[in-house]
Amino acid sequence: MPLLKEHIYTIDDIYSLPEGDRAELIDGRIYYMSPPSRRHQTIARELFSSINSYIQSNGGFCETFFAPFAVFLSEDNINYVEPDISVICDRSKLTDKGCSGAPDWIIEIVSPGSRRTDYYAKLFKYRTAGVREYWIVDPEKNRILVYDFESENTGDYTFSDSVKVSIYDDFYINFSDIAKLLNI
Repeated sequence: MPLLKEHIYTIDDIYSLPEGDRAELIDGRIYYMSPPSRRHQTIARELFSSINSYIQSNGGFCETFFAPFAVFLSEDNINYVEPDISVICDRSKLTDKGCSGAPDWIIEIVSPGSRRTDYYAKLFKYRTAGVREYWIVDPEKNRILVYDFESENTGDYTFSDSVKVSIYDDFYINFSDIAKLLNI
């Protein structure tokens, strides 16, 4: 009995989705996304604000983007993601469509529907694509996992910690400030 062939989706399929539908594409497989919760949006807003403020006040050349922002991890047409926050320091990667290639730093805020993708599929894709630093912020577990792929270090933090950003020498994000906003 022959095996059924799995359908491989492409970026064209992502762009053909009905208006308002959001999805990511990892190795030709579509992952639909639910609208983010208020808690998710609060965390994203505070992180983006902190990162953007740090870059601007230090005369940085990196750019910070929040979802939905298209990231084409490779030159193929079967990988397309929209990280919650992307920091790109090589401006030649930026196009009108988004980022072509790996951002320097990606933050994903875990939602109930994204847990497996954020912890496993994206971890592998981001590492192999050349992302320098990847944070998984999981408010349900009160956990921030930090993967510094350049030095091959991993850190495990809580929302009461101040977390060092590896791609910068003197930048820390105090998660206790975010926890106060969320009453956790």
